[in-house]
Amino acid sequence: MAAAIRPGPLGLRNETPTIDEGTSALTRSPTPGAVGAPIAVAQAAAAADVLDAEIEALDLAATARTAAYALKKAHPAVRFTSGRRGKADQARAMASNVVKNRKWIEQTYAESTLRTKCQEWVDQNEDKKTQAEIAAGLVSVFDSVTDEELGKFSRHLSGMAFDVQPVDTDADDIKKTIRGLSGLDKFLDKEGGLVRWHAQF
Repeated sequence: MAAAIRPGPLGLRNETPTIDEGTSALTRSPTPGAVGAPIAVAQAAAAADVLDAEIEALDLAATARTAAYALKKAHPAVRFTSGRRGKADQARAMASNVVKNRKWIEQTYAESTLRTKCQEWVDQNEDKKTQAEIAAGLVSVFDSVTDEELGKFSRHLSGMAFDVQPVDTDADDIKKTIRGLSGLDKFLDKEGGLVRWHAQF
């Protein structure tokens, strides 16, 4: 049986058929959202799944950050102990090693004017024995040089280095992965005779 016919809008010759209730949709159409919203939400969720709070807290430069993620993906149990450092943090980290070995600076860092100045300060201040005293002295040395000199002295100061907690389990595999990281400049598993895992880019 043909559908009932009702008049169309005024001025139109064609008439509009009445829609039979049997042809109505069985479910309501969803309310449209903002354009692009589902994609944005999906991207945000994906990013949240990928980001690692421990690595992000290191405040690394892009090359070192990418390498840290690659290392963590290969060895999820890896723990990072240090990333980017300010002058005070760098001095404190160095001082913790100098307390154990007064020649640690010259045995660890590449030859440079700043390395010489730092080691000379330690040698000339034998009465300074605590970490806090030595750190304060090293900060005074750092304050006397340019940012460029600081960046060349330690990659930690530019966010281009991170340290990893040394372990016994799977140590060789982890070291092999570190040595194969993209952009790696140097990997040390000992610094000045002390066990330290340091990767710089």
